[in-house]
Amino acid sequence: MDRIFIAIGGGELRVKTTLEMDRIAAAFAKQRAGERRANALFFPTASHDSLPYFNTFRKTYTSELGMKSDVVLLTKKEVPLAKNAAKIAAADLIYLGGGDTVHLIETLHRFGVDKMILDAYRRGAVLVGLSAGAICWFDEMYSDTNIMRQSGEGYSVYRGMGLIKGLISPHYNQRQKDFDAVVTERQGVAFAIEDNAALLFRNEAPERALSSGGRCYRLEASPKGLLRTFLK
Repeated sequence: MDRIFIAIGGGELRVKTTLEMDRIAAAFAKQRAGERRANALFFPTASHDSLPYFNTFRKTYTSELGMKSDVVLLTKKEVPLAKNAAKIAAADLIYLGGGDTVHLIETLHRFGVDKMILDAYRRGAVLVGLSAGAICWFDEMYSDTNIMRQSGEGYSVYRGMGLIKGLISPHYNQRQKDFDAVVTERQGVAFAIEDNAALLFRNEAPERALSSGGRCYRLEASPKGLLRTFLK
């Protein structure tokens, strides 16, 4: 079974701006589940385990898309590791929400959940992330953690978890000028995803863009300048 990862650059589950991409993610998960009802598992870790965020997720993935929905809370209360492991193992789709990217990575690693998610992904669970939940899986990520934590100004490049090669920025429609400058300075290749857009990766290779209004780009900087390629 192919490994599917959908990286959503941004958008609002609450008002369904990403619904077209959610439909595609759910279709992959339902294909995996076969005749049984597919399971969707939500991680609100980056938003410090916001339960209203999970309720929004459930309204989309259960009420709208017909999947069973569950949640893993890692910071609100102590849950036996075996219980979370069982939820992850049963998931056909694992969705990581937006928020503080560095907090997300640190928390997943502290509880050993990052390895559980990757194991499930390699067994065929569809992996979906929005904003922080998307960029955390790349080698490097352009994040606003300093701003969110009020510990500095501007965006910075952080190390990600390395599933997907390259540097990534979400919300590119809001960060284009700054991110272009970073890519130009580093003289490398990067991905940039706008709000209401996503990149679909199959077996860790970019396959196609998904959109409900936004765009995806491949950026490549050289001494000759910055080449921006619109991904379809």
